[in-house]
Amino acid sequence: MTKTILITGATDGIGLETAKLLAAEGHKLLLHGRNPEKLARAAEAAGGDSETYVADLSRLADVEVLAQAIGAKHAHLDVLINNAGVYKTPNPVTPEGLDVRFLVNSLAPFALTRRLLPLMPADGRVINLSSAAQSPVNTRALAGEVQLGEMEAYSQSKLAITIWTRELAASLPDGPAIIAVNPGSLLASKMVQEGFGIAGSDLGIGADILRRAALSDEFAGASGKYFDNDRGGFGAPHRDALDEAKAREVMTAINDVLERLGVKG
Repeated sequence: MTKTILITGATDGIGLETAKLLAAEGHKLLLHGRNPEKLARAAEAAGGDSETYVADLSRLADVEVLAQAIGAKHAHLDVLINNAGVYKTPNPVTPEGLDVRFLVNSLAPFALTRRLLPLMPADGRVINLSSAAQSPVNTRALAGEVQLGEMEAYSQSKLAITIWTRELAASLPDGPAIIAVNPGSLLASKMVQEGFGIAGSDLGIGADILRRAALSDEFAGASGKYFDNDRGGFGAPHRDALDEAKAREVMTAINDVLERLGVKG
């Protein structure tokens, strides 16, 4: 059975490789990117049945525009893959004063997911790109009150998305499933090449696990769980994700920022 699948950050890296796999299986793809020209090339490279949606996820207004555009064309969305991410950037602070790593890697996907949930069936899936790099979240940094270095902001943003994966999943016992996935460390993405100066491992490793997470039966009952592809199975995320008080603190900070910026629930 073919599915309708939205992939954010689909212009290159794991997102594009995942799109190629899913297109080859005949699924309807909604491909998101920030650059219209790159997005058009990605759709051509992926092939199959695809639509393109342009949005800059470092601007929360664009998240709302993206959600509205998808809702205007589709009454049904089977899978959302929150793949878009930022590590190294020349402009780490947004006009609202937020760190772009927190915004793109955790806040924007949370806002987008909430907006698209009404389109998703009980057996739908939200796949969130986490990372082996997770570290305790400074909620003042998440709110833009403190600035962090690249790796600090990135690793904290990845724990934040892992935390809200668990918390949102717990609030949706009837589905859809919300699952955090570390697709594999130091894969050959642009982010790894720019951030660490190394070629990285085969992107197919990450694309394959995202495809499995989106479609395979092994993930059907995995809502709220964390899959670590470095270890090849489900496992425990950072201990703070399992700490009720710390998770609640992070969720409060996320909701406060979004409310402050007028983001719809």
